Amino acid sequence: MDNIVNTSSSVEQQAMNAKKASMVLRQASIEQKNKFLMALAATLEENEEEILKENTKDLEAAKNITSAMKRRLNLTKEIIMGMAKSVREIAEAKDPVGKVVTEVIRPNGLDIVRVRVPIGVIAVIFESRPNVIIDVAALCVKSGNAVIVRGGKEAMLSNNALAICILKALEQSGLPVYTVQQLEDKRHEAIGELVQLEDYLDLVIPRGREELIRMVSEKSKVAVIKHVRGLCHLYIDSEADAKKAIRIAVNAKTSNPSTCNSIETLLIHKDIAGKVMPELLKKLFEKNVEVRGDKNVCKYDLRCVVANEEDWSTEYLDLILSIKMVDSYEDAVAHIQKYSSGLTDAIITENKSRAEDFLKVIDSATVLVNASNRLTDGGVFGLGAEIGISTSRIHMRGPMGLEDLTVTRYNVLGTGQIRE
Repeated sequence: MDNIVNTSSSVEQQAMNAKKASMVLRQASIEQKNKFLMALAATLEENEEEILKENTKDLEAAKNITSAMKRRLNLTKEIIMGMAKSVREIAEAKDPVGKVVTEVIRPNGLDIVRVRVPIGVIAVIFESRPNVIIDVAALCVKSGNAVIVRGGKEAMLSNNALAICILKALEQSGLPVYTVQQLEDKRHEAIGELVQLEDYLDLVIPRGREELIRMVSEKSKVAVIKHVRGLCHLYIDSEADAKKAIRIAVNAKTSNPSTCNSIETLLIHKDIAGKVMPELLKKLFEKNVEVRGDKNVCKYDLRCVVANEEDWSTEYLDLILSIKMVDSYEDAVAHIQKYSSGLTDAIITENKSRAEDFLKVIDSATVLVNASNRLTDGGVFGLGAEIGISTSRIHMRGPMGLEDLTVTRYNVLGTGQIRE
């Protein structure tokens, strides 16, 4: 892979360049945007060895990060192939820009068309996962937005290698090279400076630790869509199918415990515990899960650790699961309402009215019935990829895909009408 050296640039200058690029990008054709995406997918495949070499350096240097962060940092050939596949899927997706939401012709003849347009310039700040830079670049370019990304220092070499692929694809497609930029200033303070540039920046999406999200939210002068921690719950109701419940619970914890959509707390109705607990604990321990349970849970197996109050509010992002036995459906709902981060919560039940009530009463970005929390994902939802999972209460909630990176405006077509 060729080395592409970027000259140093101030935070404000990068934001200015992004603004200029966004003005060009909003006029780009779907063919040109898709040309970038196809070039990016091919470049990822062509430079797989170099990307993995740089990722290995990051992994070797990562001494003081958690096991969960290390899993997120790790790239493999399969992951890179999956990244390229995801980029091609985004190329095949419909362009949200220009999509007509509504059209009304008023009595005075005004043709009022509500259409989707790009947001403008977006800043995405993330940690650990190098694949995020590719998802962000693909989604933003397809939706007509320029973007400035800032990854964590633990993935710096991996991100640099992937950024070179993005730059090559931009050049091949004829799009401005400033359409996708890494924040060149590596100071921690540079993030705070960037998010205050309201003349150039339109939206900030932070993904990472609570401390990072809090800092960005406090300093930003532009809108922030938060991706708050994933303290997710699964409730096994008294009228659940025991076999189905066990299968879903094990998947929701163990398929990839380092992701924000894995469950951290499992609630089990006391009336079904006898049918669920023995087999559930057996399968969890087989997968090396540490179980932290209340006193009723711990009676089932001596390997369970007694949970404390802090466990109910902890996002482990690891093979650790808190389990609590509840006396009623109402108790389960109250627990979720108290501790959930609002990202994704689920119920297992065969009682249709109870499932419908759960969907109404649980105010999370995604609520599932008889399905694993791990399914809360842009790819699974048919979005191609996601720029994050929004837990904010404005614009949208849940996995954010192409359409969520646009906003609506009114195009009004007249024939000489005036305000009487």
